[in-house]
Amino acid sequence: MPDTDASLQDRLLRSLDRASRAEAALARHFLDHADSLPFETAASVARKVGVSEATVGRYCRALGYRHFKALKAALQAEAGPRPWLIGDRLQAFAAGGSAEQARALERELATVVVNHETAARPEFHRAAQRIATRPQVFVAGFQTERGHAAYLAHLLQYLRPGVQLVDLAAGSFAEVLTAPPETACLVIFEARRYARQARDLAAEARKAGIPVTLITDPYCRWGQGLATEVFAVPVDHAQFWDATSGFASLTALLVNAVFQALGPGVEARMTRIAGLYDRFSGHLGGGRGGEL
Repeated sequence: MPDTDASLQDRLLRSLDRASRAEAALARHFLDHADSLPFETAASVARKVGVSEATVGRYCRALGYRHFKALKAALQAEAGPRPWLIGDRLQAFAAGGSAEQARALERELATVVVNHETAARPEFHRAAQRIATRPQVFVAGFQTERGHAAYLAHLLQYLRPGVQLVDLAAGSFAEVLTAPPETACLVIFEARRYARQARDLAAEARKAGIPVTLITDPYCRWGQGLATEVFAVPVDHAQFWDATSGFASLTALLVNAVFQALGPGVEARMTRIAGLYDRFSGHLGGGRGGEL
């Protein structure tokens, strides 16, 4: 029997001693995401943890709560005056840290807001529709932005075929520039100091009739005349080096928009890929003897 006088955290920690694999996964999720639990439902938790909604309910009852809603109510009651809203948390951080740290955090949060505003623009949805429907999608990144290009390419490869990270070693960009312009599109990531290759590739693609989506910083001037769309991401986060972390945030929004443009049929592909991965590699907690 659960100790009804114990806090939620104590109940979760105690439950780990005798928890099943699914219960242990739920306990860790609850412990690691206490701040976001008030905004969750039993269904959303089940999806994130990889269990059934009924399992979430049974685990809540095993902890001594009637259902997940009751568990959330207990969590909020225990938190008391703890700040729940991001504005309150930002003020608390500013009061407890240095002014420089607070300024950096505020600018990074502002970048996320700017990215969501960008994702609401018609040209963003136009780019996502093109990436979803053109048979060939090429993604290029240069210097430190190469990683962002790989991130987008790998995520898109889960959603659809025909996505390729551009080969920089060959030196000719032939796979992009010889593609039929009506079937291809190109996404370029670039930030200052800008690589000459990025500008030249965009210029040649434009000359060939291939649409170009450029994800860059606010200081890029050459992109406006060469790219079909230019999405500028703030990079000044009061840090030693201009931070391109906002590129990852915008990439996630772009992938989500592509997913929506593809429609429900994309789930069959993702399920197939997940099955192949489990067949050849497997995940922790999967059916091939992995552990959580």
